[in-house]
Amino acid sequence: MKRLLVLLLSVTFVLTLAACGREDEETFRGVTDSTIKVGNTAATSGGFAAVGVPFNAAIQGYFDMVNDAGGIAGRKIEFIHYDDEFSGSQGLTYTTQLVEDDRVFALVGHFGTPTVGATRSYLNSVGIPRVYYATGISELFNREATGGARASFPVQPIYDAEGEVMVARAYAEYDAETIGVIYTNADDGRGMLTGIVARAADLGINLITRQVDPTSTDYSAAAGALVDADVDAIIVAANQVPAEVAVKALHAAGNEKPVFTSYVNADASWLANVGAEVQDGLFDMYASAWVNIFDEDDNFVPGYLEFAEQVPDYAANAFAMAGWIAAHFFVVGLERVGEEELTWDSYIEAMESAPIENPMGGLVDYANGARVGTQSMALLLATATYDDDEEEWVYEWATHRPIDTISNIIGD
Repeated sequence: MKRLLVLLLSVTFVLTLAACGREDEETFRGVTDSTIKVGNTAATSGGFAAVGVPFNAAIQGYFDMVNDAGGIAGRKIEFIHYDDEFSGSQGLTYTTQLVEDDRVFALVGHFGTPTVGATRSYLNSVGIPRVYYATGISELFNREATGGARASFPVQPIYDAEGEVMVARAYAEYDAETIGVIYTNADDGRGMLTGIVARAADLGINLITRQVDPTSTDYSAAAGALVDADVDAIIVAANQVPAEVAVKALHAAGNEKPVFTSYVNADASWLANVGAEVQDGLFDMYASAWVNIFDEDDNFVPGYLEFAEQVPDYAANAFAMAGWIAAHFFVVGLERVGEEELTWDSYIEAMESAPIENPMGGLVDYANGARVGTQSMALLLATATYDDDEEEWVYEWATHRPIDTISNIIGD
């Protein structure tokens, strides 16, 4: 009798261990009965840490919110991150590690032009889902994606589309007939220039363009040429540091014409870097925006309030808002799959099944292989006000025009 009891207990113990083992086994790559493993590489040190740190903090914050509420279909989301220091070669190495060693289910918030460009072919060959790119390079634009490219889900605007929007805004706001363009010899600048050229041709606008080196600290020649040409408006087709150099060069050259720049620069921290130029008021400066945290009555939208409560340290940070949106879009796909089997195919079909609403913006529709990102944008105006209580200047982007389509902007 004792032998039988010992045998039964042994069998029970083995079965229990087996059950625990099965719980931890993958039902699909990166997916178990209790977890979904995702990841990204992003610059969380170096010059672009000011972008990467809040971006990833908000992704983690959104996943924490989901996990605290019980996860998706009983699964908690695990987020793995590597710091690629905004290096394409390191980004490729870490992305390969995420896919082949860590076996993540998807990449969420694929970060930065260098890494996205270096990994695009590899990821298309693998076919792993990528939700949200923290860049807008032209190669992401695809109206009818097939094969591994169907697993790509851009959210923020592609640079080409933003170039078109900036021309449309200059035309609508200032009846611009001649537009000057300072653009970087890089993926962002060339991508925006493609859209600028296309929309200018449609509207019969003359362009005067000057290419600059994104690593240079002196754009005085380009700025001076556009000021001397007496253009009606100027577009700065550049991101972050090069855009800052361009704005300062235009100010030093005595520019008085309106300046339009990228949504990537529509952040208070970037604006503070050119605060002296804004404060001087020599010219108006605008930025595109695909995120809007206010409703028509100037109240915060619910999506922003949720974000601010969950990530209070970055409540005013545009890069954190982008990370929050990235996580949101990924989770919507999971929620649509629900209790069904979670695979790459089922996830892609779920993402394509209906438009996805940006909690702080418009809709993105992935139906029929469309991979074009956001194409409706708002227009922000740079402002500088003096706070008497704090005895300091405050630099903010104020909504000048609401989110709208190109056709509505130019009145087609």
